[in-house]
Amino acid sequence: MPLDPQTQAYLDQMASLNMPPLSAFAPDVIREGIAAQYANAPAGEPVANVENRTIPGPAGEIPVRIYTPEGSGPFPLLVFFHGGGWVICTLDTHDGQCRSLANGAGCIVVSVDYRLAPEHKFPAAPEDCYAATLWVAEHATELNGDASRLAIGGDSAGGNLTAVVAQMARDHNGPHLVFQLMIYPATDFTAQTPSKTANAEGYFLTLDDMNWFENHYLRNKADRLNPLASPLLAKNLSNLPPALILTAEYDPLRDEGELYGQRLQEAGVPVVVRRYDGLIHGFFGMALIVDEARRSVAETSLTLREAFAASDFNQ
Repeated sequence: MPLDPQTQAYLDQMASLNMPPLSAFAPDVIREGIAAQYANAPAGEPVANVENRTIPGPAGEIPVRIYTPEGSGPFPLLVFFHGGGWVICTLDTHDGQCRSLANGAGCIVVSVDYRLAPEHKFPAAPEDCYAATLWVAEHATELNGDASRLAIGGDSAGGNLTAVVAQMARDHNGPHLVFQLMIYPATDFTAQTPSKTANAEGYFLTLDDMNWFENHYLRNKADRLNPLASPLLAKNLSNLPPALILTAEYDPLRDEGELYGQRLQEAGVPVVVRRYDGLIHGFFGMALIVDEARRSVAETSLTLREAFAASDFNQ
């Protein structure tokens, strides 16, 4: 279908700025620009409690932001890994999404500020995200959470990290996860898919951007074949938690997200792949300006709420 009109208006506005491509800048310059942008951003929807703290990680303290919804608890838990190509973005860039998920799904959201590349190349990010997931499971009671209803999720690079951490949790005997939420995930650095060709330019995330992220994140070409970087390449996808995968029609990552869903289904994992036609990569963070994006957040929150309820029923 054609591009969503509100999304087209956003792309037209971005094009009118005539900005150089991402690859024209060093990561620290991009980060400074993002920080300046979010310094004056309007506050997200109210949440009963928001706490910034640090938790132990494999190479030092990991900053996290903990969102607790209204209610008495103990609440289900969602450990959230933000996108940004493993190179950019922060807790602040995804604050609005985490607030919406905490309220919409009725769960505690723990957003993880994992180490970024190129200062900390692969596998620093998945190591931090797995460590954070373990910590949340072990400290659930302290957070007024229920460790038996623990999910993980993230968008883009964070969707990649979600797939990877789910595999790590299975292979390292825990923690037990009841659900995984992957929002337009990158799943295969070696992928040569039709969506990468058809959507390489003009739809927010470009092929040039993806190469820039990869070159900063991975240590070498061999890392592209490592399942901790390319979870689609894992030989065994059985015994993983039920999954929801969101994809966008005009996203270069569309096909590899959907292929991951197909592989999960073939391995016997319950999975829903929900494609949003007319939308682009990054739509989940566009709820303030795109009606369909707002609908996606509501639908995702409902799916999470149902997954937590099902896991509670099955105990």
